[in-house]
Amino acid sequence: MFGKKPATGNEPQPREGFIKRLRARLNKGDSWLTYDLANLAPGGKIDEDVLEELESLLVMADVGISTTEQIMSGLQKSLARKELKDVDALKEGLRRSLQDILRPVAQPLEITSADGPFVILMVGVNGAGKTTTIGKLARRLRDEGYSVMLAAGDTFRAAAVEQLQTWGERNDVPVIAQQSGADPAAVVFDAWEAARARGIDVLLADTAGRLQNQQGLMDELIKVKRVAARNDPSAPQEIMLVLDASQGQNALVQAQKFHEALGLTGITVTKLDGSAKGGILLAIAHQLNVPVRFIGIGESAEDMQTFDADEFVDALLAGME
Repeated sequence: MFGKKPATGNEPQPREGFIKRLRARLNKGDSWLTYDLANLAPGGKIDEDVLEELESLLVMADVGISTTEQIMSGLQKSLARKELKDVDALKEGLRRSLQDILRPVAQPLEITSADGPFVILMVGVNGAGKTTTIGKLARRLRDEGYSVMLAAGDTFRAAAVEQLQTWGERNDVPVIAQQSGADPAAVVFDAWEAARARGIDVLLADTAGRLQNQQGLMDELIKVKRVAARNDPSAPQEIMLVLDASQGQNALVQAQKFHEALGLTGITVTKLDGSAKGGILLAIAHQLNVPVRFIGIGESAEDMQTFDADEFVDALLAGME
């Protein structure tokens, strides 16, 4: 139906400024992110006691027990081989371990041709920043040259529809909405037909924020997914979960439940702007192996960028230099 559009001159801002802000915000507060590894080994010698303390720091930083065990296993083997001769070697070993976990999930969102609009179904719990992420993503796609439409599938909160319409007006993007309480699946179905009729490239569909343990509401999401495929069996081409990093291990539980119910194809992690919050991304990558599309550190459109594993690891370890 379409291909990548020519540059418009309004493309997202350079990554350098974002990475600098990410590094600064990740390294606020008191956590392993700001902890100088030299403090663990004041004499410069790396031994079992040093690794044990590093292990505790990782667990407390939301990396999780299972993921921490994988990281420490590699470091323990390096210690046994006498490869961890000093703090610099420990830092490099830790860097490699984090990169090994994150690189496989660092997969940018690709808009591919579809029989109709490319549908992105956005899901997540209340307060994760889902509607805001939709607005930022709409801006990014529009700046990349794609035509975009929004579907107000969160019909339970009038404020959600109004917020989406505000983003639509701000980005000069049409919004399809129905009355409060309408069937969300019907809204998405109608929006798909409208987008097809107008030759729209990408349809971003909002859904009601919900807790992952509310089975009735999860069943509704499954219905939305099923109805979206009626006109185009490949739709939705992307099912993106928006997660709040500040939720810690609960964010991992959310991701697991949504993945079981819907088969996630992408994750956006928001609110990575406080101490210890970067660790949860490692746990999610290790446990789920679902592509991480974007990360966010603030409210503006420029505060959401494509996830890059190496840059993220550099930002995480900046406090350890």
